[in-house]
Amino acid sequence: MKNFNVNKDGFYGDFGGAFIPEMLFPNIDELQKNYIKISESKEFKKEFNQLLHDYVGRPTPLYYAKRLSEKFKTKIYLKREDLCHTGAHKINNTIGQILLAKKLGKKRIIAETGAGQHGVATATVCALMGVECVIYMGEVDISRQAPNVARMKMLGAKVRPATSGSKTLKDATNEAIRDWISNPVDTHYIIGSVVGPHPYPDMVARFQSVIGYETKKQLLKFENTENPTHVIACVGGGSNAAGLFYPFLNNKNVNIVCVEAAGKGVHSGESAATSILGTEGIIHGSKTLLMQTKDGQITEPYSISAGLDYPGIGPMHANLFRSKRGEFISIDDSDAMKWGLILSQMEGIIPAIETSHAFAVLDKMKFGKNDIIIFNCSGRGDKDLDTYINYFKL
Repeated sequence: MKNFNVNKDGFYGDFGGAFIPEMLFPNIDELQKNYIKISESKEFKKEFNQLLHDYVGRPTPLYYAKRLSEKFKTKIYLKREDLCHTGAHKINNTIGQILLAKKLGKKRIIAETGAGQHGVATATVCALMGVECVIYMGEVDISRQAPNVARMKMLGAKVRPATSGSKTLKDATNEAIRDWISNPVDTHYIIGSVVGPHPYPDMVARFQSVIGYETKKQLLKFENTENPTHVIACVGGGSNAAGLFYPFLNNKNVNIVCVEAAGKGVHSGESAATSILGTEGIIHGSKTLLMQTKDGQITEPYSISAGLDYPGIGPMHANLFRSKRGEFISIDDSDAMKWGLILSQMEGIIPAIETSHAFAVLDKMKFGKNDIIIFNCSGRGDKDLDTYINYFKL
């Protein structure tokens, strides 16, 4: 059977690897040689798991969505990552990476952020550990995610705007990589998603896999099985999806559904539906599917959600798409926003707009009465209230 995990060279099928400038080779080489050894050690696991429990608030609940289940005549569960400290799944990974960085003797942390949740999670763990923190964020995202910018600053992080290109997540990532090239010895770059050069996609997926492993244990109590019929999550870079999918990658009885942002329409010129619009290329150090022109220039993505307007997808997800192991569905802004309101008013949970995209597949897919569907409710909608207010004129 085909293996959907990373191989020893950092590839998922045709995708992955480490395509990096020479200046970063020592850093990446150090991570490649040490990340598994350190993260699998008893000492690391003890500290990591204790922080996940006592600080993050894990395990997060697996919640049976009764009203949604009745409406769609199936069994719908929500993995409540929105209940993590800081309001999203991102902190699972930042706790893991800050511990790894300390073991490697790094004194300074940099990160990129789009929706701001990864920036907040990074600033949070840096405050916890007393480490200098610099967050790069697109100028456009700084404007539309103002509450998260304020949180990062309160936590002691320096927030530096990316003013080039579309002034969003791609450009923030570019700035962070430039910083790392300039400060290769004392700095660790905490990438927030399953993107970037190997070992980042695998490392982030491993730290986020707590989502999927908890789900298996919790589902066993509810349904007397560890395996749902469907696992569904939104995909930009794709860390929340990778975390939920991780234990099920090689179980063909579990359907994997990846939900991308179609923006104003897949072919509108304002979209982030990489699986449909993307071709093979290299972005931020890995070979994956990305939106680009015929001569290899990155096409600017667009989504109403700041966390999904990335022009590529992680190599794990690119492989899921190419191999047809994962089903990819594109959801436009209007359907995502509609579902933000539906989830709020049917289950009393205001989701991040990224998460709203995932729930919109309930209008696109048919499920049986005995199906067991897990949605990764990856983030709280607090950060998006201004967008919701303006959109619905609340």
